[in-house]
Amino acid sequence: MSVALAAFWLASRALAQPSSPAEPVRQPVLVELFTSEGCSDCPPADALLARLDATQFVPGVQAIVLSEHVTYWNHLGWRDPFSFDAMDERQRQYALHLSLNEVYTPQMVVDGAHQLVGSDADALTRAVASAAPAPKLRIAIDDARHADGAIRFSVRAAAKPGTTLVAVLAQDATRSEVARGENAGRTLHHVAVVRVLKEFDSKFADGRPLQLSDPGLSRNDKAGGPLRLVVFLEERNAGHVVAAAQQIIGQ
Repeated sequence: MSVALAAFWLASRALAQPSSPAEPVRQPVLVELFTSEGCSDCPPADALLARLDATQFVPGVQAIVLSEHVTYWNHLGWRDPFSFDAMDERQRQYALHLSLNEVYTPQMVVDGAHQLVGSDADALTRAVASAAPAPKLRIAIDDARHADGAIRFSVRAAAKPGTTLVAVLAQDATRSEVARGENAGRTLHHVAVVRVLKEFDSKFADGRPLQLSDPGLSRNDKAGGPLRLVVFLEERNAGHVVAAAQQIIGQ
């Protein structure tokens, strides 16, 4: 067989092979868990968030998860090393948007529009599935990298007026030994623990350079693994998430 004929035969076979169906596009849905290592009801919710992250068990959805550790359990014997005041304030804002009388843990908030007890798997599945059909704006992270003790990146989105761009650095906490409080003696594991959260005007989603400080330089050392850079647009007055994206940044 000549070289030309062999090449034609191979090309013909390639064309004859049925093309594999394209993987369906998954709709991004943001799932935030307000939690605390000082709360004995929280570990099952932490585990449920980890399962959602690992298995993506809601069809058609890319669940982008964040674990947000609040401070108001810290006075009961154990100071959660991942807690900081910005998480308390974020949860209070959701309580206002969702007309709740109080904040609590564990609480999950889905796309800023639905809330539920964080350990309720059935309620979580329903909330994520109901959030999926809502139209989302396109948003993309460009050129994310470590540089000079910070994460540098840019964001591109056709942001609507009245929205805020939120950028988050999160990291898995692979092992946390709790010495006191309601979870004394337990070894806890968390996924996508928020370590830095910063708000920008939505006009910053035009591709200009942005940066967040590297949490490894300023926070505790109990986290490991790659960083997750999560960006989303939320409605300023209602808290609803209208666009979300995630990128893993290796260390």
